[in-house]
Amino acid sequence: MSKKVSGTMDDIEKPDASLPSPRAARFGEGQEGRGVRRERGLSGPRVGPLGRLAQFLRDVRAEMKRVSWPTLNEVKNTTIITLIAVIFFAVYLFLVDRIWTFLLTQLNQLLNWITGA
Repeated sequence: MSKKVSGTMDDIEKPDASLPSPRAARFGEGQEGRGVRRERGLSGPRVGPLGRLAQFLRDVRAEMKRVSWPTLNEVKNTTIITLIAVIFFAVYLFLVDRIWTFLLTQLNQLLNWITGA
């Protein structure tokens, strides 16, 4: 009775012999562990810069057709709402600034009166 020793010449010559499981490949590595070149988009004939620019402009035009544009009335209404909000907050901040200025001036005068400066 003979013991089978792992790694003998018989194991190497037999393609059916069970091999240890390969290491887990990292992302972007091919089957052999080398980096794989990844192309953008479909693999087809290479297109020059002018061809890519033309395709980009066609895509932009197609996308702009799908946009739901506001009506003139909606634009007017949102512009008026924005102007009202800006005016309201401008007046509010002006009043808050004036109140704080008044309070700090009065506090300064009170401290000067107390200290006699």
